[in-house]
This record gives sequence, C-alpha cells and structure tokens, in this order.
Amino acid sequence: MEAKQVEIRTLVISILAVAALEGAMRWLLAYHAMMVLGLARILEAVVIVLIAVVWGSGLSSLGLDQDGWLLGFKRGLLWAAAFAFISCLVVAGLLLTGIHALAFIQTRLPTKHGDIALFFLVGGIVAPVAEEIFFRGLLYGFLRHWGFPLALVLSSLLFVLVHPMNRAIPFTQIVGGLLFAVSYEVEGNLLVPITIHALGNLAIFTLSLLLR
Repeated sequence: MEAKQVEIRTLVISILAVAALEGAMRWLLAYHAMMVLGLARILEAVVIVLIAVVWGSGLSSLGLDQDGWLLGFKRGLLWAAAFAFISCLVVAGLLLTGIHALAFIQTRLPTKHGDIALFFLVGGIVAPVAEEIFFRGLLYGFLRHWGFPLALVLSSLLFVLVHPMNRAIPFTQIVGGLLFAVSYEVEGNLLVPITIHALGNLAIFTLSLLLR
C-alpha cells in the first residue's frame, strides 16, 4: 500500500493557513514559548484536517482513514520496536569503538518540573502529530505525485531544515525524516509515522532526563 496523494489546492490553502498561524503566534512566544508552541501546533493540525475535508479529498487524502487508526497505531508500535532494537545495536557498537553515541540525541530540557511535563506533552505528543500531518500527510502526499524518491528526499529535507541545527549534521532529524516517510509509504497510514515519531521523541526526552 503506497501513501495517499494530496491535491495542489489542499496544499496551497494549508500552507497559507499554517504560515498565517505561525506569524500570529510568533508575537505571543515571549509570554510562554512552549505553551504557545503547543497551541499553535494543535491549531495547525486542526486547520489542515479541516481544509482536507472541506476543499480536498477528505481525511483519506492525509492517510487518516478513521477505520485504520487502531491498525496504524499497532503497526506504528511494531515499527518503533524494530527501530529501537536496531538503534540499541548501533549505539552498543559505537560505544565499543569509544564513541558516545547518546550525545548525538540528548536534548536540552527545562529545569522546572512543570515545564518538563509540558515539554514532554508538546514535544512528545502534540508536535509529532502536527508535524506528521504537515510533512507526511500533506507535503509528502503532494510530492508523491512525482514518485517515491522525490517525495522522500524533499519532504525529509524540509523536515530537517525547519528544526534547530544544534550540530553540524542533524543525525536525529535526518534519520527520523527518512524513517517516517518510508513507514508512511509502506503502510499508507499516517498513524504509523505519528506513533513512531511520538514514541521516538518521548524516548529521547526520557534518556536526556536520565542522563543530565
């Protein structure tokens, strides 16, 4: 099953709507950045879904067929488990060569307990849902008209570029972008990359909390 394809009208209206929301929310970041970011991502996800329903081909065009949500979640768990197993083998192998691989995925967390909980909620659940709807459901779905390789490379590249560059080579974002796109292509269900993305972020945040 290949990924769904999105119409250009849905893409253009969605991008304009997301850009407008990002511009509006930018003025509020000084008050409480994480809370505002979470609200912005929720609104963006809802707006894209509504646009797909009203002006597009419905939820199915974003890979969000309601009948497939539970199956997508289960398949996402399997993908996440397989990726976690492979990652553990890679990290163990690098440690044997003297490379502290965990340093590449550590994330700077807030210091206050309340802020940490909000960080986990927004960064571990809200953001992955919104990002997958935009980058895989919408953007990848549109680029898929020109074939899998182009959609994979461009959607993953844009996914990497919108994230802060804390290192010369953003390994986590590159691997994540490619993995999420491939899983969506194979499964044709957006709940699969959403589940992998959310569990991956939560795992990284938990490790960062334990190692700090």
